[in-house]
Amino acid sequence: MALISLIAYLFLVLVSLPTSSSICGEIFSQCITAQSSYYTRISDQTIHTSNSTLYSTILQSSQQNPRWLNSTSKPLLIVTPLKESEIQAAVLCSRKLGLQVRVRSGGHDYEGLSYLCKTPFVLIDLINLRSVKVNVADQTAWVQSGATLGELYYSIAKKSEVLGFPAGFCPTVGIGGHFSGGGLGTLMRKHGLPADNVMLTMT
Repeated sequence: MALISLIAYLFLVLVSLPTSSSICGEIFSQCITAQSSYYTRISDQTIHTSNSTLYSTILQSSQQNPRWLNSTSKPLLIVTPLKESEIQAAVLCSRKLGLQVRVRSGGHDYEGLSYLCKTPFVLIDLINLRSVKVNVADQTAWVQSGATLGELYYSIAKKSEVLGFPAGFCPTVGIGGHFSGGGLGTLMRKHGLPADNVMLTMT
């Protein structure tokens, strides 16, 4: 009898998990629609529940530590915004629904802190926000948080043979995480940390 009860319980848990994620996705989408007068509406292609075909692909796309691939503490939703205003809407709706927020820039997070959490959470993956615009005359660049160090270095090298930026060595590290943590690099003794060279950020 206990075995039958255990099997029934496991069946209910397994059946309810996708449903709760899809219900959360619907409520989240409704919240985003309600915010459309203030923020740009997020399209359905940028909200991914565990039932979505791209959910696992996006979740695992930049995980650096395979230890976390089979973790049970996965996000209820993954949001892949196309504009900065969509990040604001996603954060606001996450707060209204009582969900934690994790933001992933490049995924170079060996502890999984950018895509794991013990409480229900939303992962905002900045993979689509990777524009790099270099202005050689001003010796400045506008860089979105989803870009990688390699993309930044490549964009600078395309425009100039003498300009550079004092950031890290690994080209797949995301700008957002690297800069917000100060950033360590081979040129920091002479030019300081990447964070020391950031003149303006958009919030």
